Amino acid sequence: MRARSLPHSRLRPSGGTPIARRAVVLAAAASLGAGLLAGCANDSGDKSGSSDGGGSGKTTITLGLFGTQGFKEAGLYADYEKLHPDIKIQENVTERNENYYPALVNHLTTNSGLMDVQAVEVGNIAEVVQTQAAKLEDLAKAPGVDKSAWLDWKWQQATTKDGRTIGLGTDIGPLAICYRKDLFQKAGLPTDREAVGKLWAGDWNKLVTAGRTYKRKAPAGTYFMDSPGGLLNAVLSSEKEKFYDSSGNVVYKTNPAVRGAFDLTANAARDGLVQSQTQFQPAWDQTIANGKFATVACPPWMLGYLKGKSRPADAGKWDVAAAPKSGNWGGTFLAVPKNGKHVKEAEAFVAWLTAPAQQAKLFGVQGSFPSATGAYSLPAVTDAKNEMTGDAPIGKIFAEAAKSIPPQVIGPKDGIIQQGLTDNGVILVTKGKSPADAWNTATKTIDNNLEK
Repeated sequence: MRARSLPHSRLRPSGGTPIARRAVVLAAAASLGAGLLAGCANDSGDKSGSSDGGGSGKTTITLGLFGTQGFKEAGLYADYEKLHPDIKIQENVTERNENYYPALVNHLTTNSGLMDVQAVEVGNIAEVVQTQAAKLEDLAKAPGVDKSAWLDWKWQQATTKDGRTIGLGTDIGPLAICYRKDLFQKAGLPTDREAVGKLWAGDWNKLVTAGRTYKRKAPAGTYFMDSPGGLLNAVLSSEKEKFYDSSGNVVYKTNPAVRGAFDLTANAARDGLVQSQTQFQPAWDQTIANGKFATVACPPWMLGYLKGKSRPADAGKWDVAAAPKSGNWGGTFLAVPKNGKHVKEAEAFVAWLTAPAQQAKLFGVQGSFPSATGAYSLPAVTDAKNEMTGDAPIGKIFAEAAKSIPPQVIGPKDGIIQQGLTDNGVILVTKGKSPADAWNTATKTIDNNLEK
């Protein structure tokens, strides 16, 4: 998220980065819309304008993505083009999902300007399933697709009540904590991953306590954790119910788990344990490069961000420990719009791209953990290492975390609520607001946006 994103989401973010304010939404829709329309053009050497792969031309399959999905970086486009010489893959990437998603909704609503393949972050999948499914192909019927290949809860997230599956899962976000061994050592904390995990095992409050220990001897200019939003998202990722209950009612204000996570994060922000940064923004990127924080809530896709934003000299300085509780943060789906220029070719490509072998390779190179269970036993997962985390057996660590992920209730406006709590809530505490005032500001912002 992946962002992630959307921290993948995302944010990939992936990983959980949702819809922004109205002005940002309109600007993003306009700018991304132009990119979407441009990306739909047939990038072909065929002067006759053929778009079906015939003659001397190639069929260009276009993808609309957000964050660092890693398909290109892992060489998967090149692999597919070698297998299919008449196909060319072209992607258009938006950094943050909060900018990508409103434009996607606009193009789905108007049924125009869409790419052949569109990514959908897990925080948005419920809304897409409920409101836009008629515009998207049922990928359960695509050749080569077998629902048993995916984690059941992942498959169900993209499936309508009448049984149509409008997205194939790429990755999930089993949660861990990535930490800087060199900074932990300087602060007098253990550096062995097992010992580090024991510092906070079973309780997010213990993680914050470890942060206070870190602060007492912290290297100058560093913080314990990267951002208040990252901490809040991590805590909430381990809850079965957060913003909606199983009946579809909005319960974020009355759910004690949400308020507890908010207060824990706000107190950490008040005490200076987290940076005053918003994830997946350029300023946050720079703090990775400058080694300004010691820990980050770390679903596998976060390794892609660390790898992409870190200085080469920092390779191997990170390690991975178990999170206080198991959770899932982020994960993406690939959908095929019905009015795309190359629907059948796109379906075939998406089926191939999300197959276990490709998901395993993506993880081995980029850190996006597979949602196809057949990938878990493949060497690319079991033997996986990441240059940022040295000899850490990341495949085994994240596979173990994935075993106990609680299936979560996902609501259609999870993205709006998530962003309100982070970007209009806990971040304000780092700027001087009290936790109570930050909560009030966040809930007012969320409720206003929910009523639009």
